Amino acid sequence: MRFAHVMIRVNDLEESLGFYTQVLGMKLLKTSENTEYQYTLAFLGYGDINNHTVVELTYNWGKNSYEQGTAFGHLAIAVEDVPATCELIRAKGGTISREAGPVKGGTTIIAFVKDPNGYSIELVEDKPQT
Repeated sequence: MRFAHVMIRVNDLEESLGFYTQVLGMKLLKTSENTEYQYTLAFLGYGDINNHTVVELTYNWGKNSYEQGTAFGHLAIAVEDVPATCELIRAKGGTISREAGPVKGGTTIIAFVKDPNGYSIELVEDKPQT
């Protein structure tokens, strides 16, 4: 078994694709459309779709808003240098919602970014987990 993907619904597929590819540097790996049920799927990630966990963006045609609820927390991306990654994301037009700094009650450096749909993405210092 492997963890294949995480799916999030998006309001504007093109805007979301731009954010995930241009701001976060993911690659668009696969797309598919279902005309009968009126949705488009886009799979993005940093590695091969068959060997890495990826993000599935689901766009339901004609639907332009969702309630996120309170149960979902965030996606997380491990990066080598959290402050430098924040600056790069900011320079590309991304929104930093929590500046780089230690996690509450710990020492791991984290930050948070908001995607165009309001989803939180944690940038976490890439160091071995204990």
